[in-house]
Amino acid sequence: MPYARDLKSIRRLIAAHKRWDLVFACCGVLALMVGLLTFIALFVDMAIDGVPRLNWDFFTNFPSRHAAQAGILSAWVGSCLVMLVTAFVAVPLGVGAGLYLEEYAPKNWVTDVIEINVTNLAGVPSIVYGLLALGVFVYQFGFGQSILSAGFTLALLILPVVIVATREAIRSIPVGIREAAYALGATQWQVCKDHIIPYSSAGILTGVIIGMARAIGETAPVITIGALTFIAFLPPSPIKAEPPFLSFEWLTSPFTVMPIQMFNWTSRPEAAFLQNAAAAGFVLVLLTLAMNGFAIWLRYRLRKNIKW
Repeated sequence: MPYARDLKSIRRLIAAHKRWDLVFACCGVLALMVGLLTFIALFVDMAIDGVPRLNWDFFTNFPSRHAAQAGILSAWVGSCLVMLVTAFVAVPLGVGAGLYLEEYAPKNWVTDVIEINVTNLAGVPSIVYGLLALGVFVYQFGFGQSILSAGFTLALLILPVVIVATREAIRSIPVGIREAAYALGATQWQVCKDHIIPYSSAGILTGVIIGMARAIGETAPVITIGALTFIAFLPPSPIKAEPPFLSFEWLTSPFTVMPIQMFNWTSRPEAAFLQNAAAAGFVLVLLTLAMNGFAIWLRYRLRKNIKW
């Protein structure tokens, strides 16, 4: 009899836990559907307003006082150039810092303080980075209100994300791989170069692309450092016809980006400009979704090709 009573109490306890698991699962699905349905509703509404405006002229025209003639040429070119500088700065620094903290840094209180600050920096509001860049890059270093300043600013913004993603990707590598490499006489750098970085490249690239997808939609930092709300010219081309074939004049050129162009159009009272803003927002959301989708596909392909 005591055994039967204990068995019944255990069954009741398991049944109660299963009910709570079901309640938690329903709450999670409900929260997911609220966020997902809200995004879908906003995206569909933006698509209904903006898709009729999408044509070749919209992508190849400069902004204009006339809504029907306005385009996003200077905005998407500026966004691409700013993202180029951002990737060139953030990726080497972020991957290098993550590799150092995970593989080389001694485990002491200094490293703990650095790790805590890196984690906290990932949650700092973007306007703080804009104010920092205004004082350091624009005024102190004299870069001015240029593509170079914007690229450095957004690189600082996504640098903690790249560092955290790099460290998490490196931690996922089994310790046995390191031990086997060391047992065969490999140096620490050879272990990192030939094993750690290749095996963690999927997670690192995923973090980089997600960080870039965040940076391309940021508005506050680039407004703070002086991005133009109306620009009817393109920066100088990075490629020249004569030697040395590369030009860096575009780094010091004034610029605008897609979020700034949308902000400019939404401030206009005419309905046609609001339609232009919806079209630009639709393009920006598609670009962000494409970058995140590419990150998922890339992670899948790289992990599939890795042989432990």
